[in-house]
Amino acid sequence: MIHCRADLANVRRVVVKIGSSLLADAESGIRQGVVDHLVDELAGLIVAGKQVVVVTSGSVALGRVRLGWVDRKLSVHEKQAAAAIGQPKLMYAYARAFARHDMSVAQMLLTKDDLRHRRRYLNTSNTSETLFSVGVVPIVNENDTVVVSEIKFGDNDSLGALVSLVVDADLVVMLTDVPGLYDRNPGAHKDAKRIDIIPHLNDEHIAMADDTGSSFGTGGMASKLAAARVATRGGVAAAIISGKEKGTLTRLLAGEDEGTLFLCGVDRQSKRQHWITEVLHSAGEIHIDTGAARALLEQGSSLLPVGVTAVEGVFDKGDCVEIVAPNGVIAKGLCNYTAEEMRLIMGHASSDIEAILGFHDFSSVIHRDNLVLIQKKTL
Repeated sequence: MIHCRADLANVRRVVVKIGSSLLADAESGIRQGVVDHLVDELAGLIVAGKQVVVVTSGSVALGRVRLGWVDRKLSVHEKQAAAAIGQPKLMYAYARAFARHDMSVAQMLLTKDDLRHRRRYLNTSNTSETLFSVGVVPIVNENDTVVVSEIKFGDNDSLGALVSLVVDADLVVMLTDVPGLYDRNPGAHKDAKRIDIIPHLNDEHIAMADDTGSSFGTGGMASKLAAARVATRGGVAAAIISGKEKGTLTRLLAGEDEGTLFLCGVDRQSKRQHWITEVLHSAGEIHIDTGAARALLEQGSSLLPVGVTAVEGVFDKGDCVEIVAPNGVIAKGLCNYTAEEMRLIMGHASSDIEAILGFHDFSSVIHRDNLVLIQKKTL
């Protein structure tokens, strides 16, 4: 765990997210010089014994330049086409830069749907471990050629945070065009001050973000703070630093005062809990009474069918659902029964399940090991 800047020198594995605003422009497309100097730093870290994952944006931006679509709003299919054209150019730029250091790269294209399925989530983790073992640098991007809104990460800041959990990283670094988080917008306030370290990210820090992106990038400061919250809750420290200046990443990992460092919060979640709360899409809702809510919130119990008052949506066994108490959503979890089965057994004792359904796979609707409290509301 990283508790201070001095601990950064001991980072074993780091995820580095590089945004479109650094990599591409409307005239030349890829900024190969920028890629080269960033890779020079990354290669230096690898030689020093650190393992590096690159999460990159840029495929859509490069495709837009190639097609002359820079100044127009694109449809979903046009974005997918642009990504298909730009992704090979992006990978070539990285491959060319790393080859200067006799290093090889591998392409990993992901959608949120890939991480929603436990087996694919584990496959992604295993693939990254294999690449590390043979000295190959994983280059990760969202699979924009097929992605739709339902399976989109939203921005690559979010992707970087989730990848840091998948690969069991110590740190995720977001390179951007500003030197870190400021107490107010430095573009509008000359006396704005950069924040050095944030021990625990809270709503006050989120409010400091001026959520504006570049002409190419989709992720402003607010998205970076949201990504930092996801990472730190999972036990991965996060940092926002400038990608425009040479040596910032090296200085950060040497423990120097560079950018803004976000330490891991005290409410660290397990990887499985994080997978449920941050990755999985809720397929439905299970409404519960006050007694059941108290059992979850105060006793850490599993959810039993007797406390269920209503079921909404269509979901299968193992799908993620939201648990709704009388005063709002309090948890998410993996349901042991289908929505149709739930409507039959809700309000009944666990001992009645076999008589109602003809089988009794589980006594609980959601086992406590598959249930995560997301808001501890007072009842």
